[in-house]
Parts: sequence; C-alpha cells; structure tokens
Amino acid sequence: VQLVESGGGLVQPGGSLRLSCSAAGFTFRRFDMNWYRQAPGKERELVASIGSAGLITKYADSVKGRFTISRDNAKNTLYLQMNSLRLDDTAVYYCHAVIGLGFTGRGTQVTVSS
Repeated sequence: VQLVESGGGLVQPGGSLRLSCSAAGFTFRRFDMNWYRQAPGKERELVASIGSAGLITKYADSVKGRFTISRDNAKNTLYLQMNSLRLDDTAVYYCHAVIGLGFTGRGTQVTVSS
C-alpha cells in the first residue's frame, strides 16, 4: 500500500487549498478513505471520511461547511478541498486507507498564516 499526499503549502487566512492523495498497491475503489490532521502539540484528528463509492461523507464539526472530501476511483486519488482556511487549520494532513489496521501516508504540511 502506498499513499502519497500533495498540495499542502502556506496560505493566508480565508484562503483555499486542495490536497490530493495518490493511492497505489491496493484496489482503491473498494475501500473507505479518511483525511486526518495533526497540529503541533495536539492529538491526531479525523477531519473527513468518504465511503468507497464516494456517496457517503462525514466531517469533523471544526471543518463542516468549509472542507469537502471527494475521490476519483478511476484515478486512484483522494482529495480534500479546503476553503475559508483559519489559523487553527495549520497541521500536517494525512491520507488514510481503511484497510485492516489502516495505512497512512507521510503527510503534507498546511500552514495558515498572515
């Protein structure tokens, strides 16, 4: 299983970023996927989840209405569209495959700062 996140960076408050996660080594379309994040000094937080077909999504209250999780099963890619970014969205964002005990990528840094 290989998960590679991209799209992170530095953005001003109120800005937007789109994260991508390229998946390989498993049948992507069969498995639910998650985005987690971890800020310095804080526990890892589940940000958003999506079912295998992309029809069911769930969000943490802290991002509801601002973030959108989606997937393209033909491209084996998971996305996280992040709008109206806030300072407290600063974190490393991880892609996670719900396979067995779970597989997580190395993460991509998102920094929200003025």
